[in-house]
Amino acid sequence: MGMHQKMRKQLHSQQGFTLIEIAIVLVIIGLLLGGVLKGQELINTARVRALNNSVDGVTAAWFSFQDRYRAFPGDYIDSRSTVNLPGAPGGGDGNGLVGNDDGADAPLERGRVWVHLEAAGYITGGYNDDTQEIAATEYNCSTLICPDNGFGSGMVVGHGQLVRDPAVTTGAHELNTGGGIPVDVLAELDRKVDDGQATTGLMQISEDEDFDTCVAVDDYQLQTPVDNCAAIIRNF
Repeated sequence: MGMHQKMRKQLHSQQGFTLIEIAIVLVIIGLLLGGVLKGQELINTARVRALNNSVDGVTAAWFSFQDRYRAFPGDYIDSRSTVNLPGAPGGGDGNGLVGNDDGADAPLERGRVWVHLEAAGYITGGYNDDTQEIAATEYNCSTLICPDNGFGSGMVVGHGQLVRDPAVTTGAHELNTGGGIPVDVLAELDRKVDDGQATTGLMQISEDEDFDTCVAVDDYQLQTPVDNCAAIIRNF
C-alpha cells in the first residue's frame, strides 16, 4: 500500500460524526429531556389535583355538617353531640368558634373536628379519640389524628388569623393544610382556587416563620423552591 493510500486511510479513520449523526443525537437528547420535563409536569399536576381534592373533601364535609346539625364540627355542644353523634361523646362549648384561642377548650375542639365529621359519616380515617389536643399552629399533625394532606402531615381546622396579609385583622375559620408541601404545588393550587398571590386572598402562605423561605417579597418563591410549605385557607 502506497504512502498516499495510507494517509487517506488514516484520515478517514479519524473522521468525527457527520452532521446527520449529530442531528440525530440532538433530536434524541431533546426527546429525552422533553419526556422528563413532561413527566415532571404530569407528576406536579397530579399532586396539585390530589391536594385540591383533599381540601374540597374537607370543605364539603364541613358545610354538610353545619347544614345538618346547625353547628360546627368540634364546637358542637356536648349535650347534643352525645345524642346525635354516637361514638363521639366529646363536644365543644357551642359558641360558634371552633378552636378559638380565647377558649380553654380550643385544642380539644380542633381535635374533635375530625371525630365529629367521621361520626356523622362525612369522612373516614378512624378519628375516634375525642381527647386529642391540637395547637392552632400545628403543621405536622399526625395523620392518625388529622386527615393526611398527601405529603405526610395532617390538616387542621380552627378559628384564628394565621395568614400573612397585614390587612387581615379579624379572625375566621381557617383550614391549615399542614406542612411538607412543595411551594410550586401551593402556587399552582392558589392559581386554581384563588388569586395566585402568596400573601393576599383567601389562600395564603402561613405566617409561621418556618415557612419564610416559601415567600419572595409577597409572592411564592419559585426561583429557589423548597419542599416544606403550608397554606392557610380562610372561610373555606
